[in-house]
Amino acid sequence: MAVSLRTRVAACATLSACVFLSLASAPEPPKDAAPPAATTPSTAPPRVLVFSKTAGFRHDSIPDGIAAIRELGVVSLAGATPAFEVDATEDAAAFTDANLAKYAAVVFLSTTGNVLDDTQQAAFERFIRSGRGYVGVHAASDTEYEWPWYAKLVGAYFKGHPDIQKATVIVEDRTHPSTSMLPERWERTDEWYFFRDNPRARVKVLARLDETTYNPGPGAMGDHPIAWYHEYDGGRAWYTAGGHTKESFKDELFRGHLRGGILWAMGVVPTAPATTSGQPATNGTPATPTPQEPSAQKPHAQDAPAQKP
Repeated sequence: MAVSLRTRVAACATLSACVFLSLASAPEPPKDAAPPAATTPSTAPPRVLVFSKTAGFRHDSIPDGIAAIRELGVVSLAGATPAFEVDATEDAAAFTDANLAKYAAVVFLSTTGNVLDDTQQAAFERFIRSGRGYVGVHAASDTEYEWPWYAKLVGAYFKGHPDIQKATVIVEDRTHPSTSMLPERWERTDEWYFFRDNPRARVKVLARLDETTYNPGPGAMGDHPIAWYHEYDGGRAWYTAGGHTKESFKDELFRGHLRGGILWAMGVVPTAPATTSGQPATNGTPATPTPQEPSAQKPHAQDAPAQKP
């Protein structure tokens, strides 16, 4: 049955009146009522992936390193506890775009040999280009000799080392978060790497070895960088050659050094304006080390058989 125009107009008028009366009769909120609660942003700490796959020599300090990094992540930073959370793996299948997107930085903890295939390498390159970070510890420089991009990321490739012994590290830059806690002359015992070439022209050196304080053998470099950092291909890279011994990861100064490097690579702690102490000799010419008795050069991943974990 057709509805007349007059009926429609009357119905609309009635509905409008009801809506008006309902709004007019609604109680006003109290003047002192609290505003709606704001949405709390996520406070989940950033994550770090510790990668320790070995295809050559295997360091028995790797479990100590993983445990130390987990402990270092628990220390609060700017109100967040922990400062970062840690996942550890030796499975190269973790190197996919989707999985790496969960992390602010990846730590190569004494990796050796060729540990990633071409697809995994490409995913890691994209990870760094997205503005994330890389941390290389000790044998990370004994890794991926046939990957030119990684060579530039790590800064220098391992060549050899003398026997484990005590030496003095000269801390050149104490403004960086990984060296601000260190003395200008830092005496410690470790396995002291020397490298295929000097990375100084390519990176920002944090510390170097005083070769007059130990027996470098045939691997003496004169100017001997041992820890450094740089920005590379859109991301951040930090490396320390320390960390061969289990005791390193119980040394509070080395732990502070490592934690600062991780936080910097994550982008959590910025780098202070560069000022240095203990610089090399004038005009960039390194001091000539005092001649010492040679010691045997020790091989590593490309020369030595793999040890069992």
